[in-house]
Amino acid sequence: MVYLWAVLLLVANLIAWVSTAFGLPGNWLIVLFTALYAYLQPVGQTPHVSWTVVIAILILAAIGEIVEFLAGAAGAAKQGGSRRGIIFSIVGTIVGSILGATVGIPIPVIGPIIGAVGGGAGGAFAGAYLGESSLERTTTERLAIGKGAMIGRLLGTASKLIVGVVMVIAVGFDSFLDLKQPPEPAANIEQNEHPSVGLCLNES
Repeated sequence: MVYLWAVLLLVANLIAWVSTAFGLPGNWLIVLFTALYAYLQPVGQTPHVSWTVVIAILILAAIGEIVEFLAGAAGAAKQGGSRRGIIFSIVGTIVGSILGATVGIPIPVIGPIIGAVGGGAGGAFAGAYLGESSLERTTTERLAIGKGAMIGRLLGTASKLIVGVVMVIAVGFDSFLDLKQPPEPAANIEQNEHPSVGLCLNES
């Protein structure tokens, strides 16, 4: 039964990972699902997910967010993009990801992912371009800002997806193979250290 739950955790984490391509907080969902699994698992269950792994993927998720933020903001800001342009770029990313994934549905599994990433990048470009259109920018400036937002979004999404893969693999190994073995109960250790005592008790 424990392996069935481990499979369900893996499936949930993979779905969360895919959601990252749509601009959703997929890595944080992986942390949430894994923490719930670790909290709800029966005491002494093996294999199990250790809290050490939960903390490790929490740190990884934070790193992924920092990298994505820096890449996305730097992409548009480097070209002189405004706050309005960055906000429009984020909205465009979400809308473009959904549309791109819809277009990619005919290709199983990988189609929606590629479509979401590509659509998100295109949406970031369009959003930044439109966001700057009312700020008396020239066409050349808007194109440069849009291009910067698109590249930043691609780099940020790719970084988060890579981090997410590492998180899913780490949790998968821990839930199926028990990377951190639980300590042996003190009673068993004591009995192993004094086998003659145990033998005498059994004989009596």
